[in-house]
Amino acid sequence: MSELSESWDRHTEPLTDVVGSVTDWNAASPCEGWSAADVLDHLMQTHRDFMARHGREIPLGSGNPAEQWKAHAAALAEIVRDEAFVSTPMETPFGDSTIGQVLIDFYGMDLIVHRWDIATSQGMDHQLSGEEMAEVDVAVDGYGRAAYAPGIFGDPVDVPEDASRQAKVLARTGRQA
Repeated sequence: MSELSESWDRHTEPLTDVVGSVTDWNAASPCEGWSAADVLDHLMQTHRDFMARHGREIPLGSGNPAEQWKAHAAALAEIVRDEAFVSTPMETPFGDSTIGQVLIDFYGMDLIVHRWDIATSQGMDHQLSGEEMAEVDVAVDGYGRAAYAPGIFGDPVDVPEDASRQAKVLARTGRQA
């Protein structure tokens, strides 16, 4: 197993656990106007769109959102293990990269933040690890103002100086923890 696929699995497995614990897919998420199902659908759609732009298809799953995620995650895990594909160079607004690095740097970070959204929609007190919070911080720092373009994050929200690290990190992504 490659370092990239191990990293991808570290990002998807906790989300898969949260998805498996959802009892109300219609519950409101912290993303204004989005339900838990909407957040998960957004994640899957962005993955499908990214892969389609690079000549790969992730089929739409069937069943409830958890079943759709399970099929989606399995298809992505297979793609991530295709060393030739993930090492394909690509240009990004932030410089040269590879498909695999973009998967980890952007889409992996997105899995962390949206995992919190889905867990929060279910009333869970979901805690991100220190490593995950650092990853989100590094990503937001790297994107600069582009992080707040439409469809990425909402504008940062103010939090008290004594707020928890998690609250401060999530506030940078437009979320109130």
